[in-house]
Amino acid sequence: MGLLSNRVSKESLKPGDHIYSWRTAYIYAHHGIYIGDDTVIHFTRRGQEVGTGTFLDLLLVSSGPARSLEPCSVCSPSEEGSGVVSSCLKCFLAGGILYRFQYAVNPALFLAKARGGTCTLAVSDPADIVVHRAKYLLDNGFGCYNIFKNNCEDFTIYCKTGLLVVDQGTLGQSGQAVSIIGGPLAAVLSTPLRLVTTNIYGMAATAVAVYCGSRYAADIGRRRDVVKVPVEDLTRRLATGLLQVVESQISASPLQDSSQIVTR
Repeated sequence: MGLLSNRVSKESLKPGDHIYSWRTAYIYAHHGIYIGDDTVIHFTRRGQEVGTGTFLDLLLVSSGPARSLEPCSVCSPSEEGSGVVSSCLKCFLAGGILYRFQYAVNPALFLAKARGGTCTLAVSDPADIVVHRAKYLLDNGFGCYNIFKNNCEDFTIYCKTGLLVVDQGTLGQSGQAVSIIGGPLAAVLSTPLRLVTTNIYGMAATAVAVYCGSRYAADIGRRRDVVKVPVEDLTRRLATGLLQVVESQISASPLQDSSQIVTR
């Protein structure tokens, strides 16, 4: 795995690794937890990798892998209403290249990664805890899929860290969601600065700076509006409505024990 590339070989994988693979034209990446024995647990939208319920689906689904007409004998069949699935590594990659997501990176390396959804400042929990979370959510679910608030990367980061963003007025922890929004947002925010610099190169540099700043501020390892939620408590909250993950938003009731709020 190089400085700016997270590409790895299949032989280097270990249980608990957060892996991903870019789809056609690098429009989006699909993320999952490798649990060993060539098996990956990942989060989908009713069996589909992506989905917004909007016109964006035409773009995202068209870039996704082609579905085989013959079901895989290894992968678990997707059930209606169940988004967490188990797949063999081959089906998960769908012909794409294997990458490993990086944790506890330093700020300089984080900012050097131009594309979001490849690394985080947050620290991963031990591998056995990561695998336990993934298997538990395979049996109990992770709520409803939402490309901006509750997607495959959010699921995988939760499995690795146990952290959830609970402020519904902010973005989820997904780096690639921030990238999708952050690029256009950076261009918009940098527009008023044309009064300061009219040079096109200066404007481009300003837009990049704004974009990188938004990625850094939104990273799960930097945010203060996150809580450490045990996986058993997460599914209980989902079942009782204390934590609501729906198609259009994420919201959560305040934790009774304030000591569980992550501070840095």
